[in-house]
Amino acid sequence: MTVLRASAVTAAACAAVLATALPSSAINSYNATPAPERTEVGALIATWDNDGDPTTPDRVDWVCSGTMIDADTFLTAAHCTTDWPDNVKFYVSLDQDVQAGLDAAAKKYPGDPAAQASAVAVQGTAHSHPDYPGPSSDPHDISVIELPATQVKARWTFTPATLPTADQLGALGPQGLNSTDWFVAGYGTQEAQRGPGGQTHPGGGVRMKAPVTYNALNDAWVRLGMTAPQGNGGACYGDSGGPNFAVIGGRNVLAATTITGDGPCYATNVSYRLDTPGARAFLAPFVKLP
Repeated sequence: MTVLRASAVTAAACAAVLATALPSSAINSYNATPAPERTEVGALIATWDNDGDPTTPDRVDWVCSGTMIDADTFLTAAHCTTDWPDNVKFYVSLDQDVQAGLDAAAKKYPGDPAAQASAVAVQGTAHSHPDYPGPSSDPHDISVIELPATQVKARWTFTPATLPTADQLGALGPQGLNSTDWFVAGYGTQEAQRGPGGQTHPGGGVRMKAPVTYNALNDAWVRLGMTAPQGNGGACYGDSGGPNFAVIGGRNVLAATTITGDGPCYATNVSYRLDTPGARAFLAPFVKLP
Protein backbone atom coordinates (compact mmCIF):
# COMPACT_ATOMS: atom_id res chain seq x y z
CA MET A 1 0.00 0.00 0.00
CA THR A 2 1.29 3.44 -0.87
CA VAL A 3 0.94 5.83 2.05
CA LEU A 4 0.97 9.56 1.40
CA ARG A 5 1.61 11.95 4.27
CA ALA A 6 -1.17 14.47 4.79
CA SER A 7 -0.08 18.08 4.96
CA ALA A 8 -1.33 21.53 4.06
CA VAL A 9 1.66 23.49 5.19
CA THR A 10 2.26 25.86 2.25
CA ALA A 11 2.22 25.40 -1.50
CA ALA A 12 5.95 24.67 -1.52
CA ALA A 13 5.83 22.33 1.44
CA CYS A 14 2.79 20.54 0.07
CA ALA A 15 4.59 19.97 -3.22
CA ALA A 16 7.49 18.45 -1.31
CA VAL A 17 5.14 16.20 0.61
CA LEU A 18 3.44 14.97 -2.54
CA ALA A 19 6.81 14.00 -3.94
CA THR A 20 7.41 11.54 -1.09
CA ALA A 21 5.76 8.32 0.00
CA LEU A 22 4.47 9.07 3.49
CA PRO A 23 0.95 8.85 5.32
CA SER A 24 -2.48 10.76 4.23
CA SER A 25 -5.60 11.98 2.36
CA ALA A 26 -9.08 15.56 1.58
CA ILE A 27 -12.44 16.13 0.18
CA ASN A 28 -12.63 16.22 -3.61
CA SER A 29 -14.28 19.04 -5.53
CA TYR A 30 -16.77 16.74 -7.26
CA ASN A 31 -19.97 15.61 -5.48
CA ALA A 32 -18.84 17.40 -2.30
CA THR A 33 -20.56 20.03 -0.17
CA PRO A 34 -19.66 22.17 2.87
CA ALA A 35 -20.35 20.50 6.20
CA PRO A 36 -21.15 23.19 8.80
CA GLU A 37 -23.50 20.75 10.54
CA ARG A 38 -20.66 18.30 11.24
CA THR A 39 -19.61 20.24 14.31
CA GLU A 40 -17.83 17.22 15.80
CA VAL A 41 -15.33 17.17 12.90
CA GLY A 42 -12.26 19.33 13.38
CA ALA A 43 -8.82 20.21 12.08
CA LEU A 44 -5.51 19.31 13.70
CA ILE A 45 -3.18 22.32 13.85
CA ALA A 46 0.52 22.20 14.67
CA THR A 47 3.20 24.70 15.58
CA TRP A 48 6.83 23.64 15.15
CA ASP A 49 10.40 24.75 14.54
CA ASN A 50 11.63 25.14 11.00
CA ASP A 51 14.70 27.40 11.30
CA GLY A 52 17.11 25.41 13.47
CA ASP A 53 16.27 27.33 16.65
CA PRO A 54 14.11 24.98 18.74
CA THR A 55 13.50 27.51 21.51
CA THR A 56 10.54 29.07 19.71
CA PRO A 57 8.14 27.75 17.05
CA ASP A 58 8.23 29.52 13.71
CA ARG A 59 5.66 27.56 11.71
CA VAL A 60 1.93 27.00 12.15
CA ASP A 61 -0.63 25.28 9.92
CA TRP A 62 -3.48 22.82 9.90
CA VAL A 63 -2.08 19.41 9.03
CA CYS A 64 -4.84 16.77 9.33
CA SER A 65 -8.47 16.19 10.19
CA GLY A 66 -10.19 14.35 13.02
CA THR A 67 -13.30 13.93 15.15
CA MET A 68 -14.37 14.65 18.71
CA ILE A 69 -15.40 11.34 20.29
CA ASP A 70 -16.22 12.73 23.72
CA ALA A 71 -16.01 16.08 25.51
CA ASP A 72 -12.20 16.15 25.59
CA THR A 73 -10.91 13.55 23.10
CA PHE A 74 -10.11 14.25 19.44
CA LEU A 75 -9.49 11.17 17.29
CA THR A 76 -7.02 11.37 14.40
CA ALA A 77 -4.23 9.31 12.75
CA ALA A 78 -0.87 8.44 14.28
CA HIS A 79 0.98 9.54 11.18
CA CYS A 80 -0.42 13.02 11.87
CA THR A 81 1.11 13.19 15.35
CA THR A 82 4.49 11.47 14.88
CA ASP A 83 7.77 12.33 13.13
CA TRP A 84 7.74 16.00 14.16
CA PRO A 85 10.45 18.24 15.68
CA ASP A 86 10.74 17.96 19.46
CA ASN A 87 9.04 21.30 20.10
CA VAL A 88 5.86 20.52 18.13
CA LYS A 89 2.61 21.49 19.82
CA PHE A 90 -0.82 20.32 18.70
CA TYR A 91 -4.09 22.22 18.68
CA VAL A 92 -7.62 21.35 17.60
CA SER A 93 -10.12 23.67 15.92
CA LEU A 94 -13.78 22.91 15.24
CA ASP A 95 -14.25 26.01 13.07
CA GLN A 96 -15.85 25.50 9.66
CA ASP A 97 -13.16 27.53 7.84
CA VAL A 98 -9.86 26.99 9.62
CA GLN A 99 -7.74 28.42 6.82
CA ALA A 100 -9.55 31.76 6.91
CA GLY A 101 -9.09 31.86 10.67
CA LEU A 102 -5.36 31.21 10.39
CA ASP A 103 -5.03 33.84 7.65
CA ALA A 104 -6.73 36.43 9.86
CA ALA A 105 -4.61 35.43 12.87
CA ALA A 106 -1.42 35.74 10.83
CA LYS A 107 -2.28 39.39 10.13
CA LYS A 108 -3.24 40.06 13.75
CA TYR A 109 -0.24 38.26 15.29
CA PRO A 110 2.56 38.44 12.69
CA GLY A 111 5.57 36.32 13.55
CA ASP A 112 3.82 34.62 16.49
CA PRO A 113 2.72 31.09 15.51
CA ALA A 114 1.61 30.23 19.04
CA ALA A 115 -0.74 33.21 19.18
CA GLN A 116 -2.04 32.42 15.71
CA ALA A 117 -2.82 28.83 16.70
CA SER A 118 -4.47 29.90 19.96
CA ALA A 119 -6.67 32.35 18.06
CA VAL A 120 -8.43 29.52 16.21
CA ALA A 121 -7.81 26.39 18.28
CA VAL A 122 -7.33 24.79 21.70
CA GLN A 123 -4.01 23.20 22.63
CA GLY A 124 -3.94 19.54 23.64
CA THR A 125 -1.68 16.56 24.26
CA ALA A 126 -1.13 13.88 21.63
CA HIS A 127 -1.16 10.15 22.41
CA SER A 128 -0.13 8.03 19.44
CA HIS A 129 -0.51 4.25 19.34
CA PRO A 130 2.72 2.90 20.87
CA ASP A 131 3.04 0.25 18.14
CA TYR A 132 2.82 2.68 15.23
CA PRO A 133 4.08 2.13 12.58
CA GLY A 134 3.10 -1.51 12.38
CA PRO A 135 2.83 -3.81 9.35
CA SER A 136 0.60 -2.86 6.42
CA SER A 137 -1.95 -5.41 7.62
CA ASP A 138 -2.41 -3.27 10.74
CA PRO A 139 -0.13 -0.22 11.06
CA HIS A 140 -1.82 0.94 14.30
CA ASP A 141 -2.28 4.31 12.61
CA ILE A 142 -4.46 5.84 15.32
CA SER A 143 -3.95 8.71 17.73
CA VAL A 144 -5.91 10.96 20.06
CA ILE A 145 -5.46 14.53 21.26
CA GLU A 146 -6.57 15.03 24.84
CA LEU A 147 -8.02 18.54 25.27
CA PRO A 148 -9.16 20.71 28.19
CA ALA A 149 -12.92 20.10 28.03
CA THR A 150 -13.83 23.44 29.59
CA GLN A 151 -11.92 25.37 26.94
CA VAL A 152 -13.43 23.33 24.12
CA LYS A 153 -16.96 23.81 25.50
CA ALA A 154 -16.40 27.55 25.83
CA ARG A 155 -15.61 27.86 22.12
CA TRP A 156 -17.75 25.30 20.31
CA THR A 157 -21.01 23.39 20.61
CA PHE A 158 -20.93 19.84 19.27
CA THR A 159 -22.22 16.33 19.83
CA PRO A 160 -19.42 13.74 19.99
CA ALA A 161 -19.39 11.15 17.24
CA THR A 162 -20.87 7.70 17.86
CA LEU A 163 -18.21 4.98 17.82
CA PRO A 164 -19.03 1.50 16.48
CA THR A 165 -19.64 -1.51 18.66
CA ALA A 166 -17.18 -4.41 18.58
CA ASP A 167 -16.97 -5.90 15.06
CA GLN A 168 -20.02 -3.91 13.95
CA LEU A 169 -18.76 -3.73 10.36
CA GLY A 170 -17.89 -7.41 10.27
CA ALA A 171 -21.34 -8.32 11.59
CA LEU A 172 -23.03 -6.41 8.75
CA GLY A 173 -21.31 -8.62 6.17
CA PRO A 174 -20.73 -7.69 2.50
CA GLN A 175 -24.43 -7.38 1.68
CA GLY A 176 -25.14 -5.14 4.67
CA LEU A 177 -22.06 -3.01 4.01
CA ASN A 178 -23.03 -2.61 0.35
CA SER A 179 -26.48 -1.37 1.27
CA THR A 180 -25.16 1.08 3.88
CA ASP A 181 -24.83 4.79 3.10
CA TRP A 182 -21.33 6.14 3.72
CA PHE A 183 -19.81 9.61 3.74
CA VAL A 184 -16.41 11.08 4.49
CA ALA A 185 -15.63 14.46 6.03
CA GLY A 186 -12.52 16.57 6.52
CA TYR A 187 -10.55 19.70 5.71
CA GLY A 188 -8.30 18.35 2.98
CA THR A 189 -7.38 19.50 -0.48
CA GLN A 190 -8.99 18.66 -3.81
CA GLU A 191 -8.11 15.96 -6.29
CA ALA A 192 -5.07 16.38 -8.55
CA GLN A 193 -5.29 19.14 -11.14
CA ARG A 194 -2.83 19.82 -13.92
CA GLY A 195 -1.69 23.32 -14.80
CA PRO A 196 1.28 25.21 -16.24
CA GLY A 197 3.32 24.43 -13.12
CA GLY A 198 2.46 20.75 -13.08
CA GLN A 199 0.14 18.77 -10.84
CA THR A 200 -1.34 20.53 -7.80
CA HIS A 201 -3.93 19.82 -5.11
CA PRO A 202 -5.78 23.14 -4.57
CA GLY A 203 -8.06 24.17 -1.74
CA GLY A 204 -8.19 22.81 1.77
CA GLY A 205 -8.80 24.21 5.22
CA VAL A 206 -12.61 24.20 4.99
CA ARG A 207 -14.76 21.40 6.44
CA MET A 208 -16.40 19.46 3.62
CA LYS A 209 -18.24 16.15 3.20
CA ALA A 210 -18.84 13.77 0.31
CA PRO A 211 -20.61 10.44 -0.28
CA VAL A 212 -18.53 7.31 -0.77
CA THR A 213 -19.49 3.69 -1.39
CA TYR A 214 -18.35 0.42 0.13
CA ASN A 215 -15.73 -1.60 -1.73
CA ALA A 216 -14.09 -4.08 0.64
CA LEU A 217 -13.47 -4.97 4.28
CA ASN A 218 -10.18 -6.29 5.67
CA ASP A 219 -9.06 -7.09 9.21
CA ALA A 220 -7.95 -3.50 9.85
CA TRP A 221 -9.29 -1.62 6.84
CA VAL A 222 -12.47 -0.61 5.06
CA ARG A 223 -11.98 0.47 1.45
CA LEU A 224 -14.40 3.02 0.05
CA GLY A 225 -14.99 4.05 -3.56
CA MET A 226 -14.56 7.72 -4.50
CA THR A 227 -15.27 7.57 -8.26
CA ALA A 228 -17.27 10.50 -9.63
CA PRO A 229 -19.49 8.60 -12.14
CA GLN A 230 -21.06 6.69 -9.23
CA GLY A 231 -21.97 9.97 -7.52
CA ASN A 232 -19.12 9.72 -5.03
CA GLY A 233 -16.64 12.25 -3.77
CA GLY A 234 -13.83 11.34 -1.44
CA ALA A 235 -10.77 12.11 0.64
CA CYS A 236 -7.43 13.65 -0.30
CA TYR A 237 -4.38 15.36 1.27
CA GLY A 238 -5.21 16.83 4.68
CA ASP A 239 -8.18 14.52 5.35
CA SER A 240 -6.00 11.99 7.19
CA GLY A 241 -7.45 11.12 10.57
CA GLY A 242 -10.84 12.41 9.50
CA PRO A 243 -14.08 10.45 9.82
CA ASN A 244 -15.71 7.95 7.52
CA PHE A 245 -19.32 7.67 8.69
CA ALA A 246 -21.61 4.71 8.05
CA VAL A 247 -25.33 5.36 8.45
CA ILE A 248 -26.43 2.36 10.52
CA GLY A 249 -29.89 2.18 12.05
CA GLY A 250 -30.47 5.80 11.14
CA ARG A 251 -27.38 6.97 13.07
CA ASN A 252 -24.08 8.31 11.79
CA VAL A 253 -21.53 5.82 13.13
CA LEU A 254 -17.85 6.78 13.02
CA ALA A 255 -16.81 3.52 11.41
CA ALA A 256 -13.26 4.36 10.30
CA THR A 257 -10.68 7.11 9.87
CA THR A 258 -9.04 8.18 6.62
CA ILE A 259 -5.45 6.99 6.29
CA THR A 260 -4.45 6.69 2.63
CA GLY A 261 -5.63 6.18 -0.94
CA ASP A 262 -4.51 6.66 -4.52
CA GLY A 263 -2.06 9.54 -5.06
CA PRO A 264 -4.28 11.69 -7.33
CA CYS A 265 -7.27 11.25 -4.94
CA TYR A 266 -9.67 9.95 -7.58
CA ALA A 267 -10.46 6.33 -6.79
CA THR A 268 -10.21 4.81 -3.31
CA ASN A 269 -10.21 5.93 0.32
CA VAL A 270 -8.48 3.40 2.58
CA SER A 271 -9.71 3.88 6.14
CA TYR A 272 -8.72 2.40 9.50
CA ARG A 273 -11.52 0.44 11.17
CA LEU A 274 -12.57 1.50 14.66
CA ASP A 275 -14.55 -1.66 15.51
CA THR A 276 -11.52 -3.97 15.74
CA PRO A 277 -10.03 -5.31 18.99
CA GLY A 278 -6.81 -3.35 18.40
CA ALA A 279 -8.50 0.00 17.78
CA ARG A 280 -10.86 -0.49 20.71
CA ALA A 281 -8.03 -1.46 23.06
CA PHE A 282 -6.18 1.74 22.16
CA LEU A 283 -9.27 3.93 22.62
CA ALA A 284 -10.48 2.33 25.87
CA PRO A 285 -8.33 4.45 28.25
CA PHE A 286 -9.56 7.68 26.64
CA VAL A 287 -13.26 7.20 25.93
CA LYS A 288 -16.20 5.07 27.01
CA LEU A 289 -16.71 2.45 24.29
CA PRO A 290 -20.16 1.23 23.18
